[in-house]
Amino acid sequence: MTTTGRFFCADAARARGDSMVGTAPHGTAWILIEYRGGWPANGFDGLALEPGTKALVFAAAQAAQARVLLVRRHGRQQHQGPPRWAVLRYDGTGAHRQRWGTWDRDEELTQIVQALDTPDAPDAPDLKAPAFGTASLDAPEEWGGRPVVLVCAHGLHDACCAVRGRPVGRALSERWPELVWECTHVGGDRFAANVVVVPDGVYYGNLDAGSSVAVVGEHLAGRVRAEHLRGYTDLFPPQQAAVAAVLGRFGPAGRHDYAVARTLRDEDGWQIRVTGRPPGPAAVDVEVRARRTPQNRLTCRGPATSSAVVYDAVSIRPA
Repeated sequence: MTTTGRFFCADAARARGDSMVGTAPHGTAWILIEYRGGWPANGFDGLALEPGTKALVFAAAQAAQARVLLVRRHGRQQHQGPPRWAVLRYDGTGAHRQRWGTWDRDEELTQIVQALDTPDAPDAPDLKAPAFGTASLDAPEEWGGRPVVLVCAHGLHDACCAVRGRPVGRALSERWPELVWECTHVGGDRFAANVVVVPDGVYYGNLDAGSSVAVVGEHLAGRVRAEHLRGYTDLFPPQQAAVAAVLGRFGPAGRHDYAVARTLRDEDGWQIRVTGRPPGPAAVDVEVRARRTPQNRLTCRGPATSSAVVYDAVSIRPA
């Protein structure tokens, strides 16, 4: 993967052995906008949309603390029908709360604002999404609570997202063409290829074509493994590290098989109680400490160096 004479942040991070545990950005809502043209380096912010519509969507996303991502199918294949948009929310129950729509004109993206303001439910009629594959858009099928698999392939934002992300996008699209989208920047360029499963809110990193198919297959089967896991987006970094440590100690488990029941801050770090469902442990206490890394170049764009915070689980014991 290394190219002589050119710096790649993901190559450097792997050579250093950078930890990615606890690096999933916090958030429980996502806005997806299918955009089949070229993506600006700053994603949605850089699109030349009708100003009023863009301002409305941006303000609604900020109010809902939702992340806006541009998406497209791998290879920019030509698809029948207008591009799509979606609003997805994580609610802690495992229900995949989603609203989907289509847009031809910029002004039609204001539907996103309405979707963000409207309570939704997994079985609501307007949770139907346009059919995938060769099915007609005039005969939408119910989305049925299936998750969406996002692969960061935003090459203008960071070269590693393209170099490592696009092969993963191809491999996953060949296996699950109806579930997989390439997307703009999701954070953590040096952990490319990055995959986010939404609205589950699970970040995976350091993937390649082979490992991505295995990891996503396990996830869809209800088994989250500690390998390649960056974290759960409804948890804060120390909590993410605690859950990852439990998964590493006791083996893979479903997305909702473990919950953070208590988080106590002390002088040395955090004492975090994680409760679980059988066959996992009923409750364990995990001690997590934070440390800073030396200054390193963490992205492909620009020569600046910075330090990262690493969260280490230093002990796991029965509650």
